[in-house]
Amino acid sequence: MLDYDAYLERIGVSPASSPSWPEIHRAHATSIPFENLDSHRGLPVSLEPEDLERKMVGARRGGYCFEHNLLLASALEHEGLKVEPMLARVRRGEEPTGGRAPGHLVLRVTDNDGTSWQADVGFGLGTLLDPIPFGADPDAVHEQSGWRFRVIEDGDELVLQTQGPGGWSDVYGFRPVAVPRADIEMSNWWICTHPRSPFVFGLIASVNHDDGRREAMVDWSGPLQVMSISPAGVETSEESRAAIPALLAERFDLPGFELGPDGRVV
Repeated sequence: MLDYDAYLERIGVSPASSPSWPEIHRAHATSIPFENLDSHRGLPVSLEPEDLERKMVGARRGGYCFEHNLLLASALEHEGLKVEPMLARVRRGEEPTGGRAPGHLVLRVTDNDGTSWQADVGFGLGTLLDPIPFGADPDAVHEQSGWRFRVIEDGDELVLQTQGPGGWSDVYGFRPVAVPRADIEMSNWWICTHPRSPFVFGLIASVNHDDGRREAMVDWSGPLQVMSISPAGVETSEESRAAIPALLAERFDLPGFELGPDGRVV
C-alpha cells in the first residue's frame, strides 16, 4: 500500500491507534460506499493498487467488490497478514438461464496465530461488517450489529447465508481455492464492460452504518428505488431519476455527479 496512513484516515481510524485488523475491516465496511458509477458511465475499472488508492482514498470515492476487497487486501498485507482472494457466485435473486458467472470477490485472511478468516467488505447489499472464521459450520451463527450470518457447505462450495424474517437465505457461494490475478482481472472486465452486466446497465450506491443500518439506491431496470434496510426489514421509496445527483451527495457522500442528456450519471 502506497500510503497506509492515508487509508486509515479515509476509514476514520487514527494511524496512532495501532488498530487491529478486524477493527480495520469494520471501519472500512462502514466508511467507504459501494458504488458502480464508473462502469455505469462506461469507464473501465482498474484494479491496479495505485489506481484503487487514488480513487477510493485520495478522491474519496467508493467502488464495487473487486475494488473494495483488493484495497482491503493491500492494507492487510501491509500489516503482514496472508491474504488469498477467491471468486464467488452471487446467489441472491432469480438464477439467470445458464447460471451466474463468478462476479464477486471474497478474501481468506490468515492472522499471525495461523487462524483463517473470511473477510469481505465489498458485497453491495449486505456485506460482512466483521470477519468470520473461515469454513463451514451451520451451527456457528455470527451476529454483527443485528445481522446474523453463517456458512454452510453445498457441494464443493462454501455458502454465506444471512438470516431474515423468512429464515436463512443464500448470499453467495465460492470454492475455497485462491485464484490467480488473471482470473480476477477477467471477471472484473466482464463486470465493468459487458452490456449484460448489471454494473453496466444499472446503477447502485449503498453504505453501511456501524449500528447495522444500510442505505441503498438502486436502479436496475425499473423505477429508481431508495431503501433503508435493517435486520427488522426494508423501507423502500421510489424517486425521480432527477434526484440521483442529490442522493449521491447527501446520502452516500459522493458529490460532484450530474445527469447527462441520456439520463445517465456523468
